[in-house]
Amino acid sequence: MEFRDLIVTPLVIMIVYMISYFVKPYATDENTKSYFFLALTLKILGAIALGIIYQFYYSGGDTYNFHTHGSRIIWQAIGDDPEIGLKILFSNDEFVQGAYKYISQIPFYQDRSSIVVIHVATFFDLFTFSTYSATAVIFSVLSFAGSWAMFLTFYQKYPLLHKQIAIAVLFIPSVLFWGSGLLKDTLVLTALGFSVYCINMIFIRQRIRISSVVLLLISLYIIFSIKKFVLQAFIPSAILWIYFKNLSNLKSIALKILVAPVIVIVFLFTSYYSVIKIGEGDARYSVEKLAATAQVTAYDIRYWTGQDAGSGYSLGELDGSFSSMLRLAPQAINVSLFRPYLWEVKNPLMLLSALEGLVLLVITLYVLIKRRKAVMQSFADPNVIFCFVFAISFAFAVGVSTFNFGTLARYKIPLLPFYALGLVLVLNYYDENNDKKLDVLEETE
Repeated sequence: MEFRDLIVTPLVIMIVYMISYFVKPYATDENTKSYFFLALTLKILGAIALGIIYQFYYSGGDTYNFHTHGSRIIWQAIGDDPEIGLKILFSNDEFVQGAYKYISQIPFYQDRSSIVVIHVATFFDLFTFSTYSATAVIFSVLSFAGSWAMFLTFYQKYPLLHKQIAIAVLFIPSVLFWGSGLLKDTLVLTALGFSVYCINMIFIRQRIRISSVVLLLISLYIIFSIKKFVLQAFIPSAILWIYFKNLSNLKSIALKILVAPVIVIVFLFTSYYSVIKIGEGDARYSVEKLAATAQVTAYDIRYWTGQDAGSGYSLGELDGSFSSMLRLAPQAINVSLFRPYLWEVKNPLMLLSALEGLVLLVITLYVLIKRRKAVMQSFADPNVIFCFVFAISFAFAVGVSTFNFGTLARYKIPLLPFYALGLVLVLNYYDENNDKKLDVLEETE
């Protein structure tokens, strides 16, 4: 925290609220207007709180490496020599002639995924005079915009469930904390929200606009550049969402039965092809190397880079083969969704994850025990399938490749809104009191 934070940050927050005041009438209605400023405020507070925790609890960490030892160096270079500074800003971890004294101070310069975050932060630094908390506030606004886009996507489908959807998408505490500050996770969460919104507009509602196509491509590129493994879970889930939504639109049951096997085959082919294409150019994420990458990442985070991020855990031995990964799938999904348990808590931040996991576990058990019929019936809804397929496949991916509760708390935040939203849709699929099915609540598209 510096003196400039006390001057610049309040001004940036004031500008954010002024702009939001004019945007609100176009982005809300009578049901949603009460969530708009509340969600935005919590995002801003989450970003500032994360910076404070990293400064006074961790005494450093990724967010400061992205800014103080990242974007600020490039910002200073632009001030000293605009030509060199701009070359660094628009470079992709390449060597820039005459810029060694600057890039040598950036630990993440050779990390392609990290340099994307640094470049985005540098762009905002130009307007905030490289004020950490002010730049973090702008990151939180991006996160809010992406989350709001996802909220609107499902609110338009189920307008009667606006309160439950808001809680799932906008107000999960760990997502507000880890997904609002100056981190990779914030940009990924933002891009996921916009991707869901654009895919729904283009492929499901079939309202094709150039702006939606461009926004979708930008969002997918951001995820691809920062965390390819998120895209490798998201794209197959989105393809499944599109296929089954179009299948559900068919009126003839006989035609559905005939078309369903074809859709399954096409889905498997396109999903496998998409995973291959995403991994091209990066050996770590090629299909042949995914298991080995998971093994290396898990043990690296457990015993080296993430050893101070929180308590470690082990699901069993990984030997770099797919069979060892699949054998650990149930434990990996469980650890991502429901752990750490309360008796595994070692610090205050772990307590937040533990309480959330407990709530999700209780609701999940309630759904499986008390709403067994609704669980099976709700999977006729493509939206339910999409949410759970992405959440569970991503839970498996991060659970089997992390082995550290502190790091896992950050890595798993993209799945939490989807899993919570899936639970909301199942819980409300069949209401015994008013005998309404979820498809009655869904707006005709």
